[in-house]
Amino acid sequence: MQTTTEYSCAYCGEPNLTFVDWSAGSQQSYVEDCQVCCRPNILYLRFDEDTLEVEIDSEYEE
Repeated sequence: MQTTTEYSCAYCGEPNLTFVDWSAGSQQSYVEDCQVCCRPNILYLRFDEDTLEVEIDSEYEE
């Protein structure tokens, strides 16, 4: 199962969409470039397998 979720860029604050790959586990982290400023964000995703609710945080990649 795959869907999208939104996060705010850690650098410019602009909203971005990212795909969530449910088969990769309920806790994930990966680097994705902002679609606006092109800077790399480390994304931390957590989701509840029962409710399918997604929480996402972003931070600077140093």
